[in-house]
Amino acid sequence: MASTVEDVLARAEREEAEKLKSITVEKELDLEFDIGNLLALDKNRLDVREFRGQKKEDFLRALARDNTQLLPVPKPRPPTKWEEFAKLKGIQKKKKTNLVWDEVSKEWKRRHGFKRAKDDTKEWLIEVPVMADPNEDQFQKRNAAKKERVAKNELNRLRNIARAQKIKLPGVGLTPTDGDQPRSKADLVRAADVAMSSTASHGHFQDRLPKEKPRRPAAGKKRKFLPLIGDFSGERQKQLDLLKTMDSKRPRIDVTKAVNKQMREDDREEAAARYKKGKKGRSDGGFKGGRGGKGGRGRGGGKPGGGGGRGGGG
Repeated sequence: MASTVEDVLARAEREEAEKLKSITVEKELDLEFDIGNLLALDKNRLDVREFRGQKKEDFLRALARDNTQLLPVPKPRPPTKWEEFAKLKGIQKKKKTNLVWDEVSKEWKRRHGFKRAKDDTKEWLIEVPVMADPNEDQFQKRNAAKKERVAKNELNRLRNIARAQKIKLPGVGLTPTDGDQPRSKADLVRAADVAMSSTASHGHFQDRLPKEKPRRPAAGKKRKFLPLIGDFSGERQKQLDLLKTMDSKRPRIDVTKAVNKQMREDDREEAAARYKKGKKGRSDGGFKGGRGGKGGRGRGGGKPGGGGGRGGGG
């Protein structure tokens, strides 16, 4: 009775330990990951004794569980500004059909993309607005407006990525910023300097604004050279610091993992050579044996029979 109770308690402890198994996994060789397909490739050597000592299903399940713990799960995509606004206002996305009715061609066409409905780019005639310049090219104006919309969408996409990764946007010029924060005087002065210096003459022939102070030319960085004669201790120290910096950036090699990986490659090549040699020996032996057997029977039976036949014929 006591042994039965002890067995039940031991079994319960093992089951509890299996449930609370640590997620820390150590491998001799690092796994190769394909995050896009959530795939982990394990090149470590299997323990044959452990594989034979327990059930194959339990061994493979434990191995898959350990490799899954090492697989990094990609982070979900952060929501865009519009998605946050829609969630705050309770706006739900309504799925629209891909096809719409085109009144011009009297047929169903795609809503967006190639051969879409109401495609104004296929029009050969554009009405000139009343207040527009009659000599203005309306086709070129429409293409320029489309390029501007595409650039604006790309800018918004990059801003969403920068905001999700908490990257500070550059403040040079009058780039759009989040919020309704007023522009400071320093920002406006810097934007004006950038606009003036962007000309071919770097703002030399640019007219100044009223009450604007004359701009100072941007001072370049003056290079410093070491003396050609005299004490060279500074140059020697500079070269030593450079070598030290290069040595510190050199990747450190894990000797244990490197040796294990090389041993594994050697074992794989040796096993492949043995398999190839054994396969070649079996094929050569079987081919020669069969050939010899057939030839032996044919020659052995042919000579005595041939001799007897010849004798009988004579």
